[in-house]
Amino acid sequence: MYMNENNRYPNSAIETEEIWRIYKTGSLEVAALKGVNLQIAQGTFAALKGRSGSGKTTLLNCIGGLDSPTRGKIRIFGEEIDAWNERRLTQWRRDQVGFIFQSFGLLPSLSAFENVELILRMAGVQSGERQEKATHCLELVGLTRWQDHRPFELSGGQQQRVAIARALANDPKLILADEPTGELDSATAREILSLFQQIVREQNVTLLIVTHDSLVDSYVDTVLYLKDGQIDRTNQLP
Repeated sequence: MYMNENNRYPNSAIETEEIWRIYKTGSLEVAALKGVNLQIAQGTFAALKGRSGSGKTTLLNCIGGLDSPTRGKIRIFGEEIDAWNERRLTQWRRDQVGFIFQSFGLLPSLSAFENVELILRMAGVQSGERQEKATHCLELVGLTRWQDHRPFELSGGQQQRVAIARALANDPKLILADEPTGELDSATAREILSLFQQIVREQNVTLLIVTHDSLVDSYVDTVLYLKDGQIDRTNQLP
């Protein structure tokens, strides 16, 4: 675990302190986030909910280093990532974070195996290890039989499983998912959420999911509700 003297919550995976994100369009300023404070413990499966425009994706992007807060602090495993330059953020995202998106984001010309292996290739992992890790990740999500299939030959649920395997390839401590069940039917969404739950439990990964899906309440440990750019309430689930 990353630790430093600024980490006030030693078991926190994610901690934000008075996060503001203000966008400027000409003379107009729009505050997407208005002083967000939250803590998410390591090994937690958490959901972030709220109406469209509430700031969910903006907050997720700030936590993942894809966007920068206008002011405030973001600590991931004790490291203040808001103070990092883009080069360090890029390295951190590649080595420590897995991203999963609603649109899957798979390269259509590559097989399932090649989509997963590409992440490892970009990270400079040697050929033998790439083969082993890509195979293992596809096995974790139950796609070994379909590893040579291209995305158009797979169902939506299978494509999302490939995206999950890709997110797992770099052994992340943190996985961030933006509406990962938005394109899936209810039965497939339940399969994916169950898989997320299994990954969190078995891999001790921290997983934060932005979603409108009411099904997530049966699978996550906690739900954070965002309203008008602020945390409105938090529900701890059994």
